This record gives sequence, structure tokens and C-alpha cells, in this order.
Amino acid sequence: MAPELERNRDTTCYIGNLDDRVTDSLMWELMIQMGPLEKVYLPKDRITQMHQGYAFAEYQSETDAEYACNILNGIKMFGKPIRVHKAGGETRDVDIGANLFVGNLDPAIDERQLYETFGAFGGILGMPKITRNQSGESKNHGFVSFDSFEASDAAIEALNGQYLHNRQITVKYALKKNSKNGERHGTEAERLLAAQARRNQVLPQLHEMAGSYEVANSRWGRSSSGVQASTFGSVAEKGDSKRGDKSNA
Repeated sequence: MAPELERNRDTTCYIGNLDDRVTDSLMWELMIQMGPLEKVYLPKDRITQMHQGYAFAEYQSETDAEYACNILNGIKMFGKPIRVHKAGGETRDVDIGANLFVGNLDPAIDERQLYETFGAFGGILGMPKITRNQSGESKNHGFVSFDSFEASDAAIEALNGQYLHNRQITVKYALKKNSKNGERHGTEAERLLAAQARRNQVLPQLHEMAGSYEVANSRWGRSSSGVQASTFGSVAEKGDSKRGDKSNA
């Protein structure tokens, strides 16, 4: 039986977005810091023997696996933020179109900080992406994809116009890739398809979000009576049009 089929999913972490320079020994050294390991497995191409950009780490206990996912998700290896979650969850990453554009970012903001900021509103698919130039410098905008429109709607309501590292950010649905008429994600058609997929159990059932939403509102100085942030919508739109806010979906 193949090694990836023998693992215990409850105690195994999936590690994705790995740089080509990551090796078996390097991955072992990283993951063992979180707890005792059973094995680490990097699937490799049969011809080139290069790994395929992801790995599995099986721990001796479920607690250590969960700890590893919480601590290591988003850290950078060779400049790339890795994605770490329980192995049983990788099949849930279904892009439903809940893709957001985040503009006017401070150059110091990285993918992990976006993940921590937006993760308060619901499940995020993969790691957020910050658009960078050839030198690796931020172009001051990025993208975040959620696993539900409830989460993406909440993030827009709470964060658009707020300040992150002393810069007022713009948060809205991203333009669809190859869109000729400027259509953005978040359409009614996408929402209907997502609801149908959830009914057919293609997507996981939504978890109760009230608690995390209240925490997020409190964090960003919001109250149930409404938004307390000032907005500069026209300025943000002009800035976005210069950079382009098309998502990869």
C-alpha cells in the first residue's frame, strides 16, 4: 500500500505550497519541533524525483497534529508561506467564488498577517496571496478566498475602510479572471451554486459564526449599531483601477 494511504488522518498534517528546495530531512526537522513524529512523506515525481509541492507529517497524537497546524500554518520556507492543515481537510478546498480583493496594503504586510486578520471571519481557502514584483516586493494589494459567502460578506462589512498598519485598506469582491465587463465575484449565481453544492455535501456544512464575528467586530472597534470607520470609496476605487484587482479565479 502506498505510504500516503497508510497514514492516520486524525494525526496527520498536510503541508502545501512547498518550495522546490525543501527536502525530506528539512521537513522532518521542522515538524518534529511540534511533537513526536511517526513519519514524514513527500510525494515525488517518478521520473525527476522532485517533490510535488506538498507533504504529509504523521504525529503520534492528534493533539500534536492540531498544534502543528495552528503554529506552522503560514510560516515561510525559502520565502514562501506554507499551508498546514489536517490531512482530512484538503478535499474541502472548493473555490466557490468568495474571493476578495484587499487594496492599499502597507508594504510590511505579509500573507500570514492577512491570514490572521481575515481568518477571524471564517474558513480561508489556502493562504492569502499578495501580488509581488519580480524582486519579491509587495505591490500593496492581495487576495483572500473564503469557503463561504457568509464569511466573505462579514469580512467586507467589518474591514473595508479600516486601518491596517496605519493604512486604510479597501476590501471588496475581486474581479473575475478574464472578465470583459468588469464583473466581480459574489454574484447571485455564485451564491446559488455554493448553496446547492453545500446541500449536495460537496462543501462542508457551515459552522456557527456568531462567536467569531463578535470577536472580529470587537477587535476592529465595531458595534452592533453599525460601522464606526470613515470611508474614502472614490479614492480607493481609483487606486484599485491602477493596480488591477482581478482574482485568479
